[in-house]
Amino acid sequence: MGKVLRVNMSDLTTRFERLPDRYANMAGRWLTSRIVHDEVPPACHPLGPNNKIVYAAGVVTGTAAPTSGRISIGGKSPLTGTIKETNSGGLAGQKLSRLGIRAIVVEGQPKEKGKYWVLKVNKDGAELLPAADAWLGKGLYAAYPLLLDRFGDKVAVLGIGTAGERLMANAGVCVNDPQNRPSRYAGRGGMGAVMGSKGLKAIVLDDKDGPGVPIANKELFDTGRRKLVEALQTHAVTKPGGGLNTYGTAVLVNIINEAGGFPTRNFREGRFEGAAKISGETIHEVCKKRGGVGMTGHGCSPGCIIKCSNVYPKADGSELVSVQEYESVWSFGAQCGIDDLDVTGELIHLCNDYGLDTIEAGVTIGVAMEAGLAKFGDGKRAIELMREIGKGSPLGHILGNGAESTARVFGVVRCPTVKGQAIPAYDPRAIKGIGITYAISTMGADHTSGYTIAPEMLGVSGKVDQFSVDKADMARNFQYATAFIDATGHCLFIAFAILDIPAGLEGLVEECNGVLGTNWTLNDIGRIGGEIIGIERSFNERAGFTRVHDRLPEFMKHEKLPPHNVVFDVPDETLDKVHAV
Repeated sequence: MGKVLRVNMSDLTTRFERLPDRYANMAGRWLTSRIVHDEVPPACHPLGPNNKIVYAAGVVTGTAAPTSGRISIGGKSPLTGTIKETNSGGLAGQKLSRLGIRAIVVEGQPKEKGKYWVLKVNKDGAELLPAADAWLGKGLYAAYPLLLDRFGDKVAVLGIGTAGERLMANAGVCVNDPQNRPSRYAGRGGMGAVMGSKGLKAIVLDDKDGPGVPIANKELFDTGRRKLVEALQTHAVTKPGGGLNTYGTAVLVNIINEAGGFPTRNFREGRFEGAAKISGETIHEVCKKRGGVGMTGHGCSPGCIIKCSNVYPKADGSELVSVQEYESVWSFGAQCGIDDLDVTGELIHLCNDYGLDTIEAGVTIGVAMEAGLAKFGDGKRAIELMREIGKGSPLGHILGNGAESTARVFGVVRCPTVKGQAIPAYDPRAIKGIGITYAISTMGADHTSGYTIAPEMLGVSGKVDQFSVDKADMARNFQYATAFIDATGHCLFIAFAILDIPAGLEGLVEECNGVLGTNWTLNDIGRIGGEIIGIERSFNERAGFTRVHDRLPEFMKHEKLPPHNVVFDVPDETLDKVHAV
């Protein structure tokens, strides 16, 4: 059944309780969104005492299921005002599950302002310890080694950087990777600021001698695991030596650029002349040429068999950053008119250090360039602007609160956000399905809430015309399927294989049944995914969100995007139809 760890920051107490029966089979995003829906007042201030932050691993996380190390973090977002779930790889999800804990719920606020605590959890229980001064007010590349020296190098750390301490709305929650880098992020939506508002610097998870994850039907679980492994190891996108493994997620740079949907210079154009210089192919080439620690095919969590991460080296072969992902090299690259991977790598490194989401940060710098704070293409000035966030200067606070905040302060009209969250690396004018996803997502613009890029760009599950506007059913189905995957604890990238290989999809469900002892069928994917989306929409409606918030920025409806000279012409009626079932 599992248990819930409740942490009250108002009186600095911890207690374990039995997972309520109504939550019996819930995990990951399903559980975080359910608890937030049930316990957080929708109208509360996200940084006030009535918000809560919830951590939950997936159904199969902590088992031998492939590529299943995700942890979900939920609460009310200070960036969007909506419900939020953001998830990460790294070590935390598996260790939380192996401690027999289904969720950690942090509530209240310390009476003493400016005081920070570390929550230590192991097989013997949980306790709040005062955070040492040496762990505060500095970058995570300095703070994490100190935390690991104190608690041991085999623990998982979920922590916040200076951005979270300063309650910036773009602050994420950082998780150490298998080599203990502070590099894996539950980045989007400002959950790091919520964690900071609770006075919680870090959660340390030590699963040594923990009870592990009980499996109700091991034979069924193993059958499902074998099917999913086979699917992942044979599909062209996910197999060893395949696109993701060899070139990482930035393999998409040239593909999306060629399709005319690669947002460039604050969404002015759909093609970037410097795209090839920041592509996955170039990352792979640089890693081989420079040598040293440089590598592709790096796993962000134990048990990942896709291994789409990388370690990007400096010219001398020492480490610059892990990881240069598609969304990150786009946001600091094409979005800002920068075509230098050493510059994008430095900017990503600063995000990791300060505790920031790279998508929001890069889009924010692009908006700042539009406002005249820098010229597009000026990498040196982009780094200077990012360092303002690290300093905590007035300008840094503006930038650290995201693209929409920056646009309002400087009077920028071309602000690429939905519900206050920056639009990721696919221009919705050229790729209509992802535009629908951005518009009607429960959490602001978010490609991972329904990755229609799979069929629209890659032909996964059948090629779909990128310019077609009749995609309401597709968008809804992808949102439901994604929500289910987020509940299982698997990485979203398993979707490429299971969409094309039926046995892999069967294996996913069988894994869950094996762990839980349930009798789910393929039909339950849509049922559970629909329930999760319904929970989130219910919270948002009670928070004051309506269909008028399910819209893209106004400029996208009339400003044509080169080279195809298209606008976002999906009718509002189509957007409203997605969740009208």
